[in-house]
Amino acid sequence: MSALFEPLTLRNVTFPNRVWMAPMCQYSADEAGDDVGVARDWHRTHLVSRAIGGAGLIITEATAVSPEGRISPSDLGIWNDTQADALATIVAEISSFGTIPGIQLAHAGRKASTAAPWRGGKSLPAEDPRSWETVGPSAIAFGDYATPREATADDIAKIVDDFRTAAQRALNAGFQVAEIHGAHGYLLHQFLSPASNTRTDAYGGDFAGRTRLLIEVVDAVREVWPAELPVFVRLSATDWLDEASDPGVAAEATSWTADQTVALSQLLTEHGVDLVDTSTGGNVRAHIPVGPGYQVPFARRIQNETTMPAAAVGMITEPKQAEEIVSLGEATAVLLARELLRDPYWPRRAARELGVEMLPAVTPQYERAY
Repeated sequence: MSALFEPLTLRNVTFPNRVWMAPMCQYSADEAGDDVGVARDWHRTHLVSRAIGGAGLIITEATAVSPEGRISPSDLGIWNDTQADALATIVAEISSFGTIPGIQLAHAGRKASTAAPWRGGKSLPAEDPRSWETVGPSAIAFGDYATPREATADDIAKIVDDFRTAAQRALNAGFQVAEIHGAHGYLLHQFLSPASNTRTDAYGGDFAGRTRLLIEVVDAVREVWPAELPVFVRLSATDWLDEASDPGVAAEATSWTADQTVALSQLLTEHGVDLVDTSTGGNVRAHIPVGPGYQVPFARRIQNETTMPAAAVGMITEPKQAEEIVSLGEATAVLLARELLRDPYWPRRAARELGVEMLPAVTPQYERAY
């Protein structure tokens, strides 16, 4: 038996295995006209090929809940029905291969209005007709990006409603998992971290204030997301700023830390979240000690110290490595990102190496290879 290929049931959804595809931005949607943010043939090929490859869950790239929530002008969106209808076609095909379709709902906050990475990845100049004003918890820029406008109470109310409406569209499109993006220095992570949130109102200050927006977004999504379907939250477990600049100040007062992630994960169980997709970093410039499985310890802490299941992501590349992570209980599932870009059929290769039969079954056109 293989723990990696054991089915997992969360609420009424059964994932055929624990090898999942992490969200990865493609920056390939139309930037102008009536099809802004609409999935194209590229997205269909990219996502469906990984379903054929046997991933148990496929989560779309960060899909913006509003035009101003995009990272770049070429991001996917789900703020209108045209976008949702294009995704619905892809969702149906993913499902036809036995894979669970998931969507990551996102708002980029102060990291919005940027060029695609291969075009420099920096803030678009204000004179660029594709640019827009960004918002954040505070008027603090990310590095040399444009300085955002501090979000008002009306902005915050709209953000919560945008997530709610996007979740309803995602449900109508056939998605079975909704993942809320609270990681990688995007808007919800910006509110969580005192490195980017210096507000003094109800959405800043202490842990309760800084987590308030994420909790409100989770509650809004749960209002429209059926009780039988799971909701995930992706969190950056740490900003990787291990010490405050003042030795007498706790790290939790100046950055987001693993201890706070553990506390938040337990809180999220009370608001209907079913799994934390555990990543790290992205909110501030920091040294990150990257290496094989470097983020697994953060998932392990959530698994060991709370009642929340956690998934691990980050330089998980080998079948035996992934099997060990799941079999030892360090994570409930693993999410592969770049490794699935290199090898869309990694789950099937892993099953062969581990000597197990897997679901979803290989498509009959490919049976001769197995």
